[in-house]
Amino acid sequence: MGGLDALLYVDFDGNPADDIDDVIYGAVEDPRHLQRVPGFTALMNDVTAPELERFVACMVLTAWGERAGYEAVLRAAADPRNERNTPWYDFSVDRKFSVDSTFAQLAWAVGLGGDLAEEKGTTGLRIEALRALVRIADSEYFDEKLEPELDEAALAVMLDDVEETIRRGVRSLVAGDQVRFDRPTQLVDLACAVALVDAPLAVDLAMEVIAVASYHRVLNHAMAIVDRADGPDKRRFAEYVLTVGDADIRARVAEALEQGDRP
Repeated sequence: MGGLDALLYVDFDGNPADDIDDVIYGAVEDPRHLQRVPGFTALMNDVTAPELERFVACMVLTAWGERAGYEAVLRAAADPRNERNTPWYDFSVDRKFSVDSTFAQLAWAVGLGGDLAEEKGTTGLRIEALRALVRIADSEYFDEKLEPELDEAALAVMLDDVEETIRRGVRSLVAGDQVRFDRPTQLVDLACAVALVDAPLAVDLAMEVIAVASYHRVLNHAMAIVDRADGPDKRRFAEYVLTVGDADIRARVAEALEQGDRP
């Protein structure tokens, strides 16, 4: 057994792994994962290896807070359709939209690697990798895996990038530029993240998206802003959603307004 099998399907005690997640998540508590970093790095950079194996290696390195993983994410995000930068593009496809899902999985990996990045001194590179993913979120699919990684610490250094991506996405919607996934909902999810640090801006951004696309799924996701905002911002957005939402959305907005602001 060699290659990816030896790296991922064997636990750190040398026994067959019942679940590869045990190996990936186990790295947080087991420094023996460092012994596998050179192997994963070599596999990721091996142009003769299967594309999916190279992608899995990149994802593991990123989840383990490794510089090589973050640098690969940066290269991929810089030119997503470039075969040299992203040889695995379209080798993992989302079932709902039939589009590439590798960036969604890389976003998950970037999020998972936070603690190890701190230990390894790669937090700065991790933030840049996350920023690079944010910058392509108007054109690449993230399967709801990017917004959860945008916590207050991340938004403190990339709020402008999130705002720019949303507004660029809105311009694309207005221009009629087509993608094969639900771009308005993905943009609204980013606006919901903004609500953690700047509710007035989040409301403005979400309203810009909804002004172009106000179907149920978009509004359903946008309800997170009603939950996160308080005071005038909550009421301003809630009142707007009431004018465009269906009966289900209107009922949820009314319930949220009755509950009032967060304690």
